Amino acid sequence: MMFPQSSSRHSGSSHLPQQLKFTTSDSCDRIKDEFQLLQAQYHSLKLECDKLASEKSEMQRHYVMYYEMSYGLNIEMHKQAEIVKRLNGICAQVLPYLSQEHQQQVLGAIERAKQVTAPELNSIIRQLQVHQLSQLQALALPLTPLPVGLQAPSLQCWVPLHWSRHENSIYVGMKGIDIWTSV
Repeated sequence: MMFPQSSSRHSGSSHLPQQLKFTTSDSCDRIKDEFQLLQAQYHSLKLECDKLASEKSEMQRHYVMYYEMSYGLNIEMHKQAEIVKRLNGICAQVLPYLSQEHQQQVLGAIERAKQVTAPELNSIIRQLQVHQLSQLQALALPLTPLPVGLQAPSLQCWVPLHWSRHENSIYVGMKGIDIWTSV
């Protein structure tokens, strides 16, 4: 016969179902614990993923805002450069009609105007900020809140915070925007 006798099978099988039942119960408990652990990890990772997606969306919004500001500032700088070019042309056309003494005074004034220092620019910028702030307060409009992580200067306006010259270029720093232009 290929199978053992039924008496030997029954004597060994009396311990087997209890032992199998015990390991099955343990296995189920372990699987349940592992499932709960994985479920908690999944929930934690899902919350983190949602948080990162929210931060990504916020960063993209800030990027678009800064890009638009940069684009607007670039256009304004080109506009101001064109105005300067035209005013220089007008001065050059009018200069020959002045007396020699006045020509020297005008040329000196033009050269002094080209030598703007950083403290002078900062003073002009502060005056613009005060003027813009007073206009906003007169209109009773709330100031635009700053993006997360940026601190407000003493006066909150979207104008350049500082300028500096470096190798025939002007640096304009604006709350996260750096622009260089040749002069």
